[in-house]
Amino acid sequence: QVQFVESGGGLVQPGGSLRLSCAASGSMFSIYAMGWYRQAPGKQRELVARISVGGSTVYADSVKGRFTISRDNVKNMVYLQMNSLKPEDTAVYYCNTIPVATWGPGTQVTVSS
Repeated sequence: QVQFVESGGGLVQPGGSLRLSCAASGSMFSIYAMGWYRQAPGKQRELVARISVGGSTVYADSVKGRFTISRDNVKNMVYLQMNSLKPEDTAVYYCNTIPVATWGPGTQVTVSS
């Protein structure tokens, strides 16, 4: 089974950038599509970006053109580069396989002036 530890979150001003990292443990990482999810207060968790084993990507409309997902199958890492951040991007961000496995602790992203 794959487990995850997310990092890289923080407080950033609108228009700023952050790069999130996800370290995955487990031997099955390289056979799964991966996703970055987020959950804002009072809202359901949503998938914002996904990447296939081969590197094909799909983004939610709300982040398209601003976020970039990538993966390193040798290092068992997944990344989310977030640019032009908006207050509505404030949430706890999680990585996980598709379909999902056990959730990690997530990393808090707060976009505020």
